[in-house]
Amino acid sequence: MQPSEMVMNPKQVFLSVLIFGVAGLLLFMYLQVWIEEQHTGRVEKRGEQKVTSGWGPVKYLWPVPRIMSKEKIQEHITNQNPKFQMPKDIREKRENLLLNSERSTRVLTKTSHSQERDQALSNTTGSPTEKWIEEHQGAKTLFNKFSKMNWPVDIHPLNKSLVKDNKWKKTDETQEKRRSFLQEFCKKYGGVSHHQSHLFNTVSRIYVEDKHKILYCEVPKAGCSNWKRILMVLNGLASSAYNISHDAVHYGKHLKKLDSFDLKGIYTRLNTYTKAVFVRDPMERLVSAFRDKFEHPNSYYHPVFGRAIIKKYRPNACEEALINGSGVKFKEFIHYLLDSHRPVGMDIHWEKVSKLCYPCLINYDFVGKFETLEEDANYFLQMIGAPKELKFPNFKDRHSSDERTNAQVVRQYLKDLTRTERQLIYDFYYLDYLMFNYTTPFL
Repeated sequence: MQPSEMVMNPKQVFLSVLIFGVAGLLLFMYLQVWIEEQHTGRVEKRGEQKVTSGWGPVKYLWPVPRIMSKEKIQEHITNQNPKFQMPKDIREKRENLLLNSERSTRVLTKTSHSQERDQALSNTTGSPTEKWIEEHQGAKTLFNKFSKMNWPVDIHPLNKSLVKDNKWKKTDETQEKRRSFLQEFCKKYGGVSHHQSHLFNTVSRIYVEDKHKILYCEVPKAGCSNWKRILMVLNGLASSAYNISHDAVHYGKHLKKLDSFDLKGIYTRLNTYTKAVFVRDPMERLVSAFRDKFEHPNSYYHPVFGRAIIKKYRPNACEEALINGSGVKFKEFIHYLLDSHRPVGMDIHWEKVSKLCYPCLINYDFVGKFETLEEDANYFLQMIGAPKELKFPNFKDRHSSDERTNAQVVRQYLKDLTRTERQLIYDFYYLDYLMFNYTTPFL
């Protein structure tokens, strides 16, 4: 063949390029479909491992606890079995993260995982799929019904049939005044705390004791440690409140919270159980929290809160303070508290009660105060039919050698603040002062 015969004319060149281009495009489209199928398969596999319902993610980071007998639980509570103990820094971290991580993981909205699962289900058929869809639709219907429920939850007259002793007459009168005051306040000013939180956030601080039908909202630094001990005894997890360690109370996870139940369980308990909250003078509670978390060694609050506070609010801070976060001053702590752009978030120990327990959404049947803690608590125990020998413990949970935080101690801390700073603290806790009828502090 002559060289001149081997040369392709333009028409042949064009056709060859066109054929190769179409073949390449088809190959690209095939590879793209294959890659998407592989990716979808991996996502669905991860979704099956991580998602247990279509309403939110599960905490994967913590191992699922094994089922323990009541004897094992009691042994753990009294610290006789050290293998159940968790490192202190992890325990402190888990305690504090409850306010944020528990709430964020329980938000009642569909996650990306649930959306992927919905998409996968829409492409399959069969009775298991149909059954899941029916259950899913039922949950959505129940949520719609619950979201339309009348807030606040109805308040009920206290059942005082088990109170036989006349010595509680004055305590009962005080209790009725507190309930009436809070109820009237919420009727008049309820709009200032309009419900903008999801249901599970609203009930995330409430502990459940099913045997005696009690709901207790935890307010840190207002006797909550001893109240948890009482709940554990009522639950049959311990024989005495005096035998339960601090770690077992706060990190044992033996008590159930209301947000661990489904919507029907939450609704039923809110409307049939006796709901109690115990509060404290906001300024005293704030100082108590500062003393507990920043004036004693703490492997969580110092590096997490202390370092951030010192870095932002202490000019020319030394390197050691910036590294370990120890030695935070009360004035620095107050600057952090009042800063709208805090370097680290809020914490349950100094969060407002109005944001922990939502007293204008959940009408509490019993309002106790730290200032009359033993008297209120023992009256409540008799009212709910607790064993006669069970009395509220009066010991200090930690740092027992320290003087209890009282009005005199608070004044010593407030004197280092300016009048404006003291006024801003009062403004910060304004709702708590009003709701629970606390006297305006001397500013």
